[in-house]
Amino acid sequence: MKTRVAGLLALLFIGCVACSKKEEAPPPPPVTEPPTTQPAPVGVSGVTLGKSIGADKKVAEPTDVFGAKDTIYASVETGGTGHAKLRALWSFVKGSKTAKVDETTIEFESTAPAVNEFHVSKPSGWPKGSYKVEIFLNDSPDPATSKTFTVS
Repeated sequence: MKTRVAGLLALLFIGCVACSKKEEAPPPPPVTEPPTTQPAPVGVSGVTLGKSIGADKKVAEPTDVFGAKDTIYASVETGGTGHAKLRALWSFVKGSKTAKVDETTIEFESTAPAVNEFHVSKPSGWPKGSYKVEIFLNDSPDPATSKTFTVS
């Protein structure tokens, strides 16, 4: 009888083990590709005026007041990547009227933040008054930035 009970218990044990469900492992998370980011297009981040620039094309001492015989420099900072065209439009301002003084365009391939410079000079001397420089990006009709200055 002991062997029968032992056999019965063994069968019962095997039956319980066989009937118990194995816990399934959770499915692996879906494989996702890292997000692709498009590089930012070129944009103008600022313009600084001064009487001289360094080798890095940055204005050495920013100012917005110039003398009649000064060369006027504009350092234009850009960021982003791609082809860019910058245009500097220099104007004399009197009331609501403006008169074009000079216009220069440069084109470049940008791969990182950059500094470009524009400058104007007038050996015979600038007339005293108010001026502005407008910086245009690519073919936009609106300036990306502008700066006013005075010749005294």
